[in-house]
Amino acid sequence: MTLIFDGPEEGPLFVFSHGAGAPLTSDFMEEVSVGLAEQGIRVARFNFNYMQQRVETASRRPPERAPHLIKQFMEVIQTLNQPMVIGGKSMGGRMATLLAAQESADLLQHVKGIACLGYPFHPQGKPEKLRVEHLAAIKQPVAIIQGTRDKLGGQDEVLSYGLPERFNWLWLEDGDHDFKPRVKSGLTHQQHIQSCIDFLAAYIKDCLK
Repeated sequence: MTLIFDGPEEGPLFVFSHGAGAPLTSDFMEEVSVGLAEQGIRVARFNFNYMQQRVETASRRPPERAPHLIKQFMEVIQTLNQPMVIGGKSMGGRMATLLAAQESADLLQHVKGIACLGYPFHPQGKPEKLRVEHLAAIKQPVAIIQGTRDKLGGQDEVLSYGLPERFNWLWLEDGDHDFKPRVKSGLTHQQHIQSCIDFLAAYIKDCLK
């Protein structure tokens, strides 16, 4: 599995996985990775196998099932073999939480934190199909950066889930699943991306200090 790195070699390491529909080179992944690198974070990005095949063949492959994605994520962690924070955009962040909840402490000795950028608390239009049951089992610190009107888990509904109080939250006002606010909010997508980068850089440094 090919890894793409940004940031200083000796910087705190963040393993950053993509969402279900866009590869490691998407505008969102690029912008966040470069922004973190500018704040001294070492970012490692990778494509899950289905996405790499999609990139190479220009085919519309759906994501593999979670056990396969978790196994691939674990292989990346074992390759790097140093203290790190793991996480990702949407599906990638969810896979990081599933991995942290399922794997033994020995296998995850280098994982010091989890970061989710737009966590998919439920499929769009299916708020009854929650993906939160495993979250309380995670031992590491968890940070979640979420738009307040994310259709996969907005602020009002997420606050009703009774998630662990120890989680670290950044709510981006009027942001959607990609953190984009509406024009009428008076906020910009760039402001929200920068807020995400600032919050995430501080969180990663704190986990790995």
